[in-house]
Amino acid sequence: MPCHRKRPQKTYDTMTQHYQINAEMLSNSTIKGEYHRLDLHAPEIASTALPGQFVHVKLPGLEHRILRRPFSICDTDSATGRLTIVYKTVGEGTTHLATIEKPGTVFNLLGPQGRPYTVQEGDGRFVIVAGGYGCAATYLLAKSAVVKPIVLIGGRSAADILLVEEYKALGCDVRIATNDGSEGRQGFVTELLRDCLAETKMIAACGPNPMLKAVAEMASPAGVRVQISLDHPMCCGIGACFACVVKVRDDSSPDGWRYSRSCLEGPVYDALDVVW
Repeated sequence: MPCHRKRPQKTYDTMTQHYQINAEMLSNSTIKGEYHRLDLHAPEIASTALPGQFVHVKLPGLEHRILRRPFSICDTDSATGRLTIVYKTVGEGTTHLATIEKPGTVFNLLGPQGRPYTVQEGDGRFVIVAGGYGCAATYLLAKSAVVKPIVLIGGRSAADILLVEEYKALGCDVRIATNDGSEGRQGFVTELLRDCLAETKMIAACGPNPMLKAVAEMASPAGVRVQISLDHPMCCGIGACFACVVKVRDDSSPDGWRYSRSCLEGPVYDALDVVW
């Protein structure tokens, strides 16, 4: 880290327990195809982030778009202050983000935000199920685990399979499935889960909603606890706008359910709490 680097300006919100900082870009590179990796110098967030949390990012050079964009925290290094985001170019914001090349470019961040994954005592070797770049939201969980998990990564094709070597470097047992059979087993990633469901007491999943629902429906009869990270559109990211709500079960409600703000009570939920 250059000795002349200025420490980011920050404020700390004691109610929502997150920082607002100006973070300098270290690098912004392409992993493969539409997938990219952004590294930022954000020591306050890097030292406090938990697996499954996210940052809400104001993109420089896109001032006409006033809303921030949420990105899962893929990795952190508290020693250097590095914060890593993996993203896919899917719209105007991420397409613009991929064009930012200059190190030192300043990003304004809110974070770390949201409810993280939790591994309980007695869970033993858990299983990660990741669809597409959902593997970015679960990498920090695998990194922090004492007993390294089985990691099931799925995608439409080999072009959507990410972070395999990174997970293997942690000591994880990585298994791959693609819809077209271009890498790993042909079929859905949930088919890999059938092979190892009896080996675990806990599953952490992130990916498309149909995949998450299938994981929950498969694991529930087996008595396996499932935590899912919902990729839901957000506006404010701090619980004020109610644009990111999802239905969750609530026995105290007359209807048996209520709306939950995924930016505060999520993005990680117990799968049994979600009304699909």
